[in-house]
Amino acid sequence: MSQDTLSRRSLLRNSAALSGAAAFQVVRPGLVRGAGKERLRAGLIGCGGRGTAAVVDLLTGNENVELRAMADVFEDRLERSLARLREPRTLGRHRGIVVERAGARREMTAEELAADMGPRIRVDPDKHFTGFDAFRKLVASDVDIVLLCTPPAYRPMHFEAAVAAGKHVFTEKPIATDPVNARRFLAAGERAAQKKLTVVAGAQRHADRKYIQTVEKIQNGAIGDVVALFSRYLSGPVMHAKERNPNWGDMEWQHRNWYSFVWICGDQIVEQHYHNLDFMNWVMGGHPSAVVASGGVAWRPRTELYGNIYDHMSSEFEYPNGVRLSSVCRQYPRGLFYNVSDLIVGSKGRSTGNDLGEDDINSQVMEHIKLVDSILGRGPYLNESRHVAEATLTAIMARESAYSGQRITWEQIMASQQDLLPKTFDYKAPMPEVPVAVPGVYKFV
Repeated sequence: MSQDTLSRRSLLRNSAALSGAAAFQVVRPGLVRGAGKERLRAGLIGCGGRGTAAVVDLLTGNENVELRAMADVFEDRLERSLARLREPRTLGRHRGIVVERAGARREMTAEELAADMGPRIRVDPDKHFTGFDAFRKLVASDVDIVLLCTPPAYRPMHFEAAVAAGKHVFTEKPIATDPVNARRFLAAGERAAQKKLTVVAGAQRHADRKYIQTVEKIQNGAIGDVVALFSRYLSGPVMHAKERNPNWGDMEWQHRNWYSFVWICGDQIVEQHYHNLDFMNWVMGGHPSAVVASGGVAWRPRTELYGNIYDHMSSEFEYPNGVRLSSVCRQYPRGLFYNVSDLIVGSKGRSTGNDLGEDDINSQVMEHIKLVDSILGRGPYLNESRHVAEATLTAIMARESAYSGQRITWEQIMASQQDLLPKTFDYKAPMPEVPVAVPGVYKFV
């Protein structure tokens, strides 16, 4: 991290490319809070590891933001996150980062960064919101920015509430686990645009200069016409609980072990391989028209602990111009072959997707600089809801193809009535056991 810099000059120099989409209208600073030296107030929904890291990234990149509220289904997770935010070791990945403070650039250690951030972590006891309705209380509070960092099944519900309350949003990816709720997110994104609310997504490649410059060069013909695409996300499991506490009801158990259940995580292709698929959509300038996929369970034991997701999947996507993307993802035990990579093959050359650009600052920090600059009118207005929703739907389309054994088109996924979200939410609520999908038995809805 020693070469990271938080330079607004580099951001503004690349503002046109940073959107990764069409040109945006600039918000007039007079329309928003924080237009001067006043601090913006942020609230976090989802206090796990990703949510805690998002707060660190937001406060690292922006000295005029403070954390004022937190919400989570579980009180213990909220309190653990708050405690970690006050520990320098939480900032270890930012050690040696170069920041701008009071107009001057200097390198900070993790301890110095913690001291810099500490006074801006101001979450009073009455702003600790817990339970399944905690998100409603947070968006009704006096925050300006809402960070959506729960497991992805909740993203559409939380995004709707934040937009309705007039809040700017940072949303983690993916944004849903089924087509019905992905379309619900898309509709809320359109309402956010009408209100000129900033929406930035945790698809950090869109804030990474290497990727931004490489995509621009590819789209300008640097490797000729794109003729084929390849993506791999070969990794180990993200997380799973070690065992079930006998006091946990079904819903609490599935939340604490969320990466093992399709309804809440979406399966690996949706939750993790999303990054590659989103990037390929960006390169191609749009989403695929169809997919044929296959997959299954090779090593995950058929026990309650491991739930009902696949551990490997391969997909062949077809884009409207006939270009094919060969995509493979899997989560085998740690210590085996690991590779996360892309390859774009052109008629005059090839690219890894980030080899034609220059290195820059930590992209997960940069996306939060983009967020705040959009809110304050210092950069272009950003609403990234559509590309993050289309990438999510791309991944869901492949999952449904693998589960059902059918070729699935974009029109079919956009018309699908699949809705995996539970109808009631309670720690003790019973959750029906859903078996691992078997092609020929599983039905696409």
